[in-house]
Amino acid sequence: MDLQFADLDLDRKKRTGFAEVVFCPGKSDDALRTIFQKLFEAEGEVIGTRASAHQAEVVKSVLPDAEYDEISRILKIESDEKKSGKNLLKKKSFVAICSAGTADIPVAEEAAQTAEFFGTRVERFYDVGVSGLHRLLSKMEMIQKAVCVVAVAGMEGALASVIGGLVSVPVVAVPTSVGYGASLNGLSALLTMINSCANGISVVNIDNGFGAAYIASQIYRLADNAGQSGELNER
Repeated sequence: MDLQFADLDLDRKKRTGFAEVVFCPGKSDDALRTIFQKLFEAEGEVIGTRASAHQAEVVKSVLPDAEYDEISRILKIESDEKKSGKNLLKKKSFVAICSAGTADIPVAEEAAQTAEFFGTRVERFYDVGVSGLHRLLSKMEMIQKAVCVVAVAGMEGALASVIGGLVSVPVVAVPTSVGYGASLNGLSALLTMINSCANGISVVNIDNGFGAAYIASQIYRLADNAGQSGELNER
C-alpha cells in the first residue's frame, strides 16, 4: 500500500506469518496516525515498538482502543480473541523470558509483549542474574520445560552462557545497554554472548527485545505445530 511517504507491506503475513510491525521513533505524528490506521484496517490489529507517551496519545486520538505500556514502550491494538488470552491458555508449549536484573526488564518486556502479540505463550522469570545464582537455579525446573529461552542481560552478559549450559533448547541472547562505563553501552555484554562457550545460543542486537521475540515466536510455532502432530515429546 503506497502512502507516498511509506509503502506498507500488507502481504508480509502471508509470506512470513507475521504482519508488519511499526518502529515508532522518527515518525511524524501524521505519519504514525496514518500507518497505524491503515495497518489496523488491513489486519484487525497492529503493534508498534519504542513508542513514546506522546506517540501513544497521537495514535489513541484516532484509535481509542490502543494500549500503551510505559515500561516496554509497546503500543498495540489487539484482536478481541487475543485480548481474552483463551487461545494461549490451551497451549502447553511456552517461551521462557529471563532477565538478569530489574534494570533489564524494559527490554525483556518488549520481548515478552511482542511474543504474546504474535500468539506465543510466555512465562517470565525476572531478576535471575548470576550475581545471585540461587535465584536462577530455583526456577530452572520450569525454565527447562520451555521450547525456547530468551536471556536478557546487561553488565557482562553472563546469564545467556549459564542458561545455555542448563537447557536443551535454543537460547536467544539479548545484550542490554545496562551497566557502568566499561560495559560500553552493551557492547561488553554483546561480545560475551557472541563468544559464549555454551552451545545453542544465538545473539540479537543490543536492546533488541523485538528481534528476540520474533525468533522465539518462530521456534514456538515450529514446536507447537510439531506437538499438534504428535512429533514433539512432552517435556
